[in-house]
Amino acid sequence: MTQPLLALENVSIHFGNKRVVDNLNLELRAGERLALVGESGSGKTVTALSILRLLPQTRISGRILFNGENLVAKSDDALRQVRGADIAMVFQEPMSALNPLYTIGAQIAESLMLHEGLTRAQARVRTISLLERTGIREPERRVDSFPHQLSGGQLQRAVIAMALACNPRVLIADEPTTALDVTVRARIVKLLIDLQEQGLTRHNGEPMAILLITHDLNLVRRFAQRVAVIEKGKLVESGETETLFAAPQHPYTIKLINSIPVRNLQNVSPQAPLLLETRRLRVEYPKKRQGIAAWWGSDRFVALASANIELRQGETIGIVGESGSGKSTLSQAILQLIRSAAGEIEFEGAPLASLSKSRIRQLRSRLQVVFQDPFGSLSPRQTVSQIIGEGLALHFPELSAEQRYQRIAQVLQEVGLPLTALDAYPHEFSGGQRQRIAIARAVVLEPKVLILDEPTSALDVSIQNQVLKLLLGLQQKYGLSYVLITHDLSVVNALAHRVYVLKDGEIVEHGETEALMASPANPYTQALVQASL
Repeated sequence: MTQPLLALENVSIHFGNKRVVDNLNLELRAGERLALVGESGSGKTVTALSILRLLPQTRISGRILFNGENLVAKSDDALRQVRGADIAMVFQEPMSALNPLYTIGAQIAESLMLHEGLTRAQARVRTISLLERTGIREPERRVDSFPHQLSGGQLQRAVIAMALACNPRVLIADEPTTALDVTVRARIVKLLIDLQEQGLTRHNGEPMAILLITHDLNLVRRFAQRVAVIEKGKLVESGETETLFAAPQHPYTIKLINSIPVRNLQNVSPQAPLLLETRRLRVEYPKKRQGIAAWWGSDRFVALASANIELRQGETIGIVGESGSGKSTLSQAILQLIRSAAGEIEFEGAPLASLSKSRIRQLRSRLQVVFQDPFGSLSPRQTVSQIIGEGLALHFPELSAEQRYQRIAQVLQEVGLPLTALDAYPHEFSGGQRQRIAIARAVVLEPKVLILDEPTSALDVSIQNQVLKLLLGLQQKYGLSYVLITHDLSVVNALAHRVYVLKDGEIVEHGETEALMASPANPYTQALVQASL
């Protein structure tokens, strides 16, 4: 057995007196793809950042050996020569990892000039080549683009190009696909494997090793050769990917693998009351022309074209598609947050276009929404009691303070939170608990329809499964109807009775969920289903 390229020996990491990683032992060999798996707070990212000592406020004990040399004992100057050149990192959020004031090309070229001594002109040529190799179209033009001018998938490719600029021997990828659509996610995974196998990153004939940090088990199965599972800072299990998934030994690993959503829906009668219907719904925006063409007005960007959907009482419909497909536009139009939409929207038989603003405000108690980011959608200055009770005070002013408290306490218990949470603030809760608070805020108004905008995308797999079970339980208890906006087909398969597939603002396919997933007719739907496997 050859010597590992990267080895962590009895590594413990402390924040002050708190130990967040405990005696971790890990090995990564040249050309290997190793996944470090665990839920949020397990110590995955702290471990990855500590390899390059990017967390100066931490205290590290044990040894982190790269090519036989202890990185923990190296000086800051010596470590700077390793960062980027020998060990590079792809961060979870590419927009945060890039400087918004500099072009993509300038940021990639900086590493080449620093570590390889290239001139600015030479670095630009190499940068264009890297952008091309990572699959960015029109690299000669995109090299001069700023981060905000690129899509999420393009940004992640640019960050990968930056990490690979100096042909590192080890690439650490920290949740590199979390914020991406399923098809973009699949392309990024294939890109990393192709770059490794094609030899672009070889160092003296040695293929690059990749350490993947993730909680996405489908990604692990598709990408990794070996898996290491970490829980609360401790390594609990490791092994070959196929073996570990087929026969996990540790209870925590078993819990993670069993957290994949399972379909358990009650059938909805075709005669159930029709609550929500859109006909020929269309949303378009002016698109300003550039240069002299601006004198002749503006073009129109069609965000949504002639969307027809139906939702019955007790039913869940899934709206799926990639970013920019029109999913959020559709939900905003239904919520009357876009009043310029053309076409018809009927809720409980009433056309919404004919309602006044005051009537629309009254309607909002029966048509509620749960947003993707549970932290951003909750006021940090309000307690849980105030957050949940705010809608009650607005829509049900006839309730006494005691009646409002009883409703708040009841719904809090229904979403699985203790009454002690009433006087706490959002920052005191985990992501899954915050999403439960957001669901409680919506459900306390006893709505007929709940729009779920990516309700589980920011959550770990086990927490995601808990939230899905909660939503199913609430639906069965209250007869709620859900409009589920997502790009995660496993969530759609678990929660939705029917599904609509959106592409470039148009519904390209719709039907009963299981039938459509088993035999999609449209090539776009086929690509989505294949990418999610």
